[in-house]
Amino acid sequence: MTVAKRPVIGVLCCNETLGRPVPTVATRFVAPLARFSDSTVMLVPAVRDAVDSAVLTTLLDGVLLTGSRSNVAPHRYGGGPLPAGQQIDPERDEVALALAGRMIEAGKPVFGICRGLQEINVLFGGTLSTDSCRGRHHRGSWDGCFDTLFGHRHDVELNDGGLLACATGRQRMSVNSVHEQGIDRLGGGLSVEAVAADDGLIEAIRAQPCGAEVLAVQWHPEWDVDRSPESRAFFTVVGTSLRAAAEAR
Repeated sequence: MTVAKRPVIGVLCCNETLGRPVPTVATRFVAPLARFSDSTVMLVPAVRDAVDSAVLTTLLDGVLLTGSRSNVAPHRYGGGPLPAGQQIDPERDEVALALAGRMIEAGKPVFGICRGLQEINVLFGGTLSTDSCRGRHHRGSWDGCFDTLFGHRHDVELNDGGLLACATGRQRMSVNSVHEQGIDRLGGGLSVEAVAADDGLIEAIRAQPCGAEVLAVQWHPEWDVDRSPESRAFFTVVGTSLRAAAEAR
């Protein structure tokens, strides 16, 4: 009997300093990919000299660009200096943009959560802004209680007939909100999947430039995936897209 292999998805790490430089990714990004996307996870370090994007593109069926404490460096999209206290991770920018670009060109799916959405928008030529969401989309501190940080919520309106609306069966839903940058100018070729109900900030984007799915959300579906059918729906979409890519190999 032939057992079908699970598709392989690369998950981007970040760079943090915990007494020494450490590549990190929260387990909450990884576990739902196994449970709800039925995929095998390969961690991708955000270390320029350790990652050959061309090689990884042949090995992977898809990529998830995760959320992060850091923001995309302004020079990547022609922006001004970030407010004091906001972090950048230049090697994460470089690895994420290079790998995502290669995957998209190869017709393989790319997904983004929070920072990942911002990276995808920049990859497509869009810009970011801290003013677009200042004081409205982030509460609490990374050094404080995560339940408080990720408990800050607001409503989003889903594009009627869009992929997320069809997957969730919803046209409006409540999501968590933990970000200090947002989309300013939408990248060319991207369509809007969701906007914030209160201020119209773009909250989800989609494209299919080379046939495969490119989908990203500004919120964190991995945080409440165990209790939210809408969050699980995001990972179901990921799994469906990965299997299509694997079968096309």
